[in-house]
Amino acid sequence: MSTPTNRRIFLMTCSAAATTFGLASHAQTQLDEKDPQATALGYVVDATKTDAKKFPKYAPGQDCSNCVLFAGKPADASGGCPLFGAKQVSGKGWCSAWAKRA
Repeated sequence: MSTPTNRRIFLMTCSAAATTFGLASHAQTQLDEKDPQATALGYVVDATKTDAKKFPKYAPGQDCSNCVLFAGKPADASGGCPLFGAKQVSGKGWCSAWAKRA
């Protein structure tokens, strides 16, 4: 009775590990400004190049590293963002979904 349970736990562990390693390798992909989702949200790699006329919500000093959605540390050069799946955004980037980190 313990053998099927042990086998099940082993298989679930292997599956979780494979998923984790798969996501880790994809997480290294940088988001391209030409990506359809990036374009729709006005994402730019360098926040200082944001078109302020097109995105009047933008203010100098706003960038991904100080956005509540940024999954990295504020000092990280890049990090994850739930809006862009497994792709990394630039810490110095910006998009129209920016919201101040508390």
